Amino acid sequence: MKMRCEWCEKDDLYRAYHDNEWGEVVKDDRALFEHIVLESMQAGISWHVVLKKREAMRAAFDGFDANVIKDYGDAEINRFLSDERLIRNRLKLGSLSHNARAFLAVQKEFGSFHAYIWSFTDGKRIVNSWSDIKQVPATTPLSDKVAKDMKKRGFKFLGSTSVYAFLQAVGVVDDHLDYCFKKGKNEKRGNF
Repeated sequence: MKMRCEWCEKDDLYRAYHDNEWGEVVKDDRALFEHIVLESMQAGISWHVVLKKREAMRAAFDGFDANVIKDYGDAEINRFLSDERLIRNRLKLGSLSHNARAFLAVQKEFGSFHAYIWSFTDGKRIVNSWSDIKQVPATTPLSDKVAKDMKKRGFKFLGSTSVYAFLQAVGVVDDHLDYCFKKGKNEKRGNF
């Protein structure tokens, strides 16, 4: 029997996300932007709600294409607010275009968002050792630093807690519990 991080044992949706995505190194900028949008939408609600609404968001938000989303205005926000399949928070929806523009500016400056996010760790993955879910922090000095820099660059709804969740999700940080079958899966791949 596969041993998994205990947080994902709640249901099949969580297990599939854990087994197939969470902590996998993401290099594709569009996928990184998708994770930014999802984390910004999650603020104040459960991750389960975000996962359930993810496909609807992917369809509504033009496949998480930052080049399209940067131009969203009141018409798009009003349309999203009337769509029950989505997370309907005016401020979060309003942050979509801000975050897309900030994301594109980072791409232009660093060549890719991937290069930007890995610059905070010099291209090295952070592998933590936790035996119990209670040991895993909500924020770290790294997430504080990244969140502060992202805020300075114009990103919204991405505080240190959301940024830490993002870093875990896209594989910059490996916070799989020590007994989890996914622990250390990407370590042999070297720098990112």
